[in-house]
Amino acid sequence: MNSERFASFSITLFIAIVGGLVFQWLHLPIPWLLGPMLFVLIVSKLWKSFRPYWSGVVRSTGMIMIGYTIGLSFTMAAFQQIGQQLPLMILLTAMTLLCAAGIAFLVSKLSGTSFPTVLMGSIPGGLSQMIPLAQEIEGVDLTVVTFLQVSRLLMIIFFVPMLVFSPLFGLEGMGQHLIAQKAAVSWSGLFPNIFVFAIACTAAAYVGKKIHFPSAIFLGPMMATILINLSGFHGPALPSVLLNACQLMIGGYIGLLLKPEKLKNKLLMAILAVLSGVLLIGCSMGLSFLLTQFHEVSFMTAFLGLSPGGMDQMGIIAAEVHADLSVVICYQLFRTLFIFLVVPSLIKAIFRSRMKRKEIEAPTG
Repeated sequence: MNSERFASFSITLFIAIVGGLVFQWLHLPIPWLLGPMLFVLIVSKLWKSFRPYWSGVVRSTGMIMIGYTIGLSFTMAAFQQIGQQLPLMILLTAMTLLCAAGIAFLVSKLSGTSFPTVLMGSIPGGLSQMIPLAQEIEGVDLTVVTFLQVSRLLMIIFFVPMLVFSPLFGLEGMGQHLIAQKAAVSWSGLFPNIFVFAIACTAAAYVGKKIHFPSAIFLGPMMATILINLSGFHGPALPSVLLNACQLMIGGYIGLLLKPEKLKNKLLMAILAVLSGVLLIGCSMGLSFLLTQFHEVSFMTAFLGLSPGGMDQMGIIAAEVHADLSVVICYQLFRTLFIFLVVPSLIKAIFRSRMKRKEIEAPTG
């Protein structure tokens, strides 16, 4: 990192820390994820002469730590429970994607934007897969796809914690109690086992990235932690300071993703993005209720497992509220893998078929 980037990063980091402190002072949910994200986003748009920068290494370090923390929650009993839920996982994932397609159709009609563009901007949790795919399909507006994906993600990261910590879930005022519980984790308990997990998680993230595994920096450490933990060598829980730090590392990065200045019809697209996010959250709540009817999981666990956000963000929230992390992450992971392995080929096939139909129907001259 050169001196100019280091200076920009230092200022951006300071802004992120201030955001976390303010959110913690206000007793808002997930303060060290949401505070840095919102403050970095606002300052980067208002301070025109400043070019903010967030190091990819910092973001990756936070993702590795989150992957490790979530990996600790998986036990053999948890895997047996997930095996029992696999048919329902497939059904609910398909229903979630059908809801997203229906919402995309509605938004495309209201905005006049092409359906392929809005569809790829509406697939939940599919930012890293949909952006490269959007570049391959003719007539797709990459800026709109990116805006819809990122704005939906930001909205869900804000609204899901507000919902979870609201009277609807009965957790209002629980945030400070959870902070006090996490503070009890000892630094001395980290050693020496943490060294084994640190090396294994870093290596897994590096290898996963090299072989282009989906969400490698998050899933690689998580899978390495699960394997080592199941072998009988147990990993220690991270102290609250480290958990807060890794949330800040991710929050600052997310705050710089959204670039509304590159978008046409900003107001209309912002309204439609909010509408899309609200409808997706509503669909998730309905499907969550369905999940609780078939399996003995709490509504909170079901909602976080089916929420159209990212695994890392939903995992952070699930850890905060003591939801069943293994169920939440398995539902999120299944959807991510389904989107990565199946959806791109399916979308390509559908759009190729549409193009061929248009060519046949077009008058020849």
